[in-house]
Amino acid sequence: MRILGVDPGTARVGWAVIEGKPTAPRAVAYGCLTTPKNQAPEQRLLVIFRGLVNLLKKYQPDYLSLEQLFFASNAKTAFSVSQARGVILLAAAQTKIPVVSYTPLAVKNTICGFGKAEKIQVQNMVARILHLKAIPKPDDAADALAIALTHAYSYKMKEQIK
Repeated sequence: MRILGVDPGTARVGWAVIEGKPTAPRAVAYGCLTTPKNQAPEQRLLVIFRGLVNLLKKYQPDYLSLEQLFFASNAKTAFSVSQARGVILLAAAQTKIPVVSYTPLAVKNTICGFGKAEKIQVQNMVARILHLKAIPKPDDAADALAIALTHAYSYKMKEQIK
């Protein structure tokens, strides 16, 4: 199984591809799509959309695992990230890739066993699980790996229940 994990944002969209059995996942590739701050919002969204479509075509994942949004205070950020998330969903729909979403709490709980784990704890566990020599950089890419791993483990559990 191949999973594309995505950490949505407007300035940076973290992405990561993992594959293999849930008991032995491996990182295929990861990185960030970035958009220039001085670009109009619609142009930034176009960059994200085109970048995601290219990734989906290149890696042909079985699933796109996407982080759900959680914002306690900053509505402006929530709106722009929601727009980016919408473009990501559109790219997946257009390429017929099923989408699954996980809350940050679910990702932390799955990767670290503790829903209030610190970001560095999640990053360290991602590196450990995937046998990486270092924590993936930038942070958005590490987050995308964690989101992809969350689906790999959740999928395994759902299959066992069947």
